[in-house]
Amino acid sequence: MSDATTVKPLKVLVYSDDVHTREQVILALGRRPHPDLPELQYVEIATEPVVIQNMDAGTIALAILDGEAVPAGGMGIAKQLKDEIADCPPIVVLTGRPQDAWLATWSRADAAVPHPLDPIRLAETVVGLLRPRVPAT
Repeated sequence: MSDATTVKPLKVLVYSDDVHTREQVILALGRRPHPDLPELQYVEIATEPVVIQNMDAGTIALAILDGEAVPAGGMGIAKQLKDEIADCPPIVVLTGRPQDAWLATWSRADAAVPHPLDPIRLAETVVGLLRPRVPAT
């Protein structure tokens, strides 16, 4: 049996009130954005309470939060999660434009990727945050 079949998938939470934004993220990353990582399993969420519930459960490896989501923006949710969850998983915030990166810093997000989404930049960001969390094989 190969290592790829014995390693559990990494759960990636994708939050946006816009189904198209969630689809863009999932299509950009695919099932396995890098050979060093296990497959990704996506948890698509459209509301803030369900984000909090999933993050509190402790099974999420990384969260991608849409900073442009309404009524609860991803930056505010990121700040709340970082303030309330000990050893919070890494968070990527999708910003409305590159100039909004400073807001992502305020939110304590681990990284920011601007709209329109660049699949290569998003994948590099996600791989960079997940790789240290995966035990070496």
